[in-house]
Amino acid sequence: MSDTLRDQLLGLGFKPAPKPERKPDTRADARRPQGGKPGRPGPSQGGKPHGQGQGKPAHAARSGQAPGGKPGAAKPPRSREDIDLAKAYAIRAQREKDERIEAERLKQEEARQRREARAKLEELLRDKALNKAEADIARHFSYGGKIKRIYVDAEQLKALNAGELGVLQLNGRYVLVTAAVLAEAEAIFPAALALKVDPNAPVEEDPYADPQFQVPDDLVW
Repeated sequence: MSDTLRDQLLGLGFKPAPKPERKPDTRADARRPQGGKPGRPGPSQGGKPHGQGQGKPAHAARSGQAPGGKPGAAKPPRSREDIDLAKAYAIRAQREKDERIEAERLKQEEARQRREARAKLEELLRDKALNKAEADIARHFSYGGKIKRIYVDAEQLKALNAGELGVLQLNGRYVLVTAAVLAEAEAIFPAALALKVDPNAPVEEDPYADPQFQVPDDLVW
């Protein structure tokens, strides 16, 4: 309705429509304590005292029970048999661990001793090898479960079979040395001893000592 029409109606005696009354907010009055400002409900208004109702009761926490007296999820105590079995497993695991550590220590120690012994042997054999480039007689012998050979001349073969010479293995090479050097090398590094002939031993115990039993060089093994 425009203002002009409203003025005309008022001039004719019409009264404006009364505005609706606002109803009081009963919910706000219910929350407001009597005789005070709005705030938290006190104990008398059905509320709980501050600090109560939060968390588990002290006796429930101590007893392992949930609120309301129901049993909690606490694990049952282990039996004596379970405890003894767990201890036995722990002892065995520790013993196996100690054995592995000791085995590894011994392995490393053995490797260290071999390196040191091989280094001493190299120093001992310096300028003591009797190998000859022109030697053409193959002297076969057993070493490491296989048949090996070293080339010597006729005189060296005779001395080797008499125990006056011997053979050492060093870095994959077979070295011809005197019996005295052979004895020193055996004391330093016994694993390097490749051929040591006992002159008092019967010939049949060393079939490769007799040239007629020598294996031909062109034979394929």
